[in-house]
Amino acid sequence: MLDVDPHPHLHLGAFVSRFPVSLEECPTPEVLGELLAIEAAAPLERSEDCRKAVRDLLRFGGYKPTGRGKPASEYLVRVAGEGVLSSINLAVDACNAVSLHSGLPISVVDLDHAAPPLRVAIAEDDSAYVFNASGQQIQVGGLLCLHDANGPCANAVKDSQRTKTGPTTTRTLNLVWGPASEAERTERALDWYQSLLTEAGALCETLPFRA
Repeated sequence: MLDVDPHPHLHLGAFVSRFPVSLEECPTPEVLGELLAIEAAAPLERSEDCRKAVRDLLRFGGYKPTGRGKPASEYLVRVAGEGVLSSINLAVDACNAVSLHSGLPISVVDLDHAAPPLRVAIAEDDSAYVFNASGQQIQVGGLLCLHDANGPCANAVKDSQRTKTGPTTTRTLNLVWGPASEAERTERALDWYQSLLTEAGALCETLPFRA
């Protein structure tokens, strides 16, 4: 169960993926790898309206989604524009492909590294966490985040290093941070996202919300 605080601008999509073996043993299908190119044909296309709506969603709690703090979906567009995104693992590659083409930021969390209860809420003003292996921190005060028992651990900008996927991951929580004005796009992205993972051998289950 996922608790979600009321939010006037959020249309959250969430599901759990279970992989038959650990991610290090799950190859990314060629067709999925091809979707990491910015010019690849996809069922969804980015739009300027969506980009603005995502930024408005993140601003609601006082966070400033600019510079290094911009939405992850915008970062993917920049990187993909310089060449094909690097493959990481099946779970992250599917996330990146859907986020790149839909324009919606997505989080992927290793469920075995997250301590329940899980809750989506705006982070407190002094909140921060390490987001990469080099120990760099992101200040997440005012930003809509997934929280576990140890604090915020994922959001539409950068996910926490402590709950990221790795070679031994077998279960993930996938969160599509959709603006309310882009509800239809979010639902289509969810369907496509789950189909990519299912076709690659994963089992996907919708995660119920509790407001």
